[in-house]
Amino acid sequence: MSKNINASSSNTKFLYAGVIIALLLAILSPFLASSDPDGLESAAEGVINEEKLAELEEAAPAFSSPIPDYSIEGMGKAGEVVAIVVGTLLVLAISYGLGKIIKNK
Repeated sequence: MSKNINASSSNTKFLYAGVIIALLLAILSPFLASSDPDGLESAAEGVINEEKLAELEEAAPAFSSPIPDYSIEGMGKAGEVVAIVVGTLLVLAISYGLGKIIKNK
């Protein structure tokens, strides 16, 4: 029985360490991110002709994002940090919830 308690404690420590690392990355990412176009945009430029790419960029989105461009307007870098931290916490909470649901089935 003590073997299960130690394994559970080890798993909990691993979970907490993962959450802390995810939050540290979320906090640091606005300061470490490149201001150059990302890989997806540069790859699209090489595959899609310029006219079609410009048309796609000007098209209205299918739905609006609650936190567009990973930032909160008017807050600068602090808005980026808050948006990414909130997004990270939401993804972690949803993943944890789905894991609990799947485990109970």
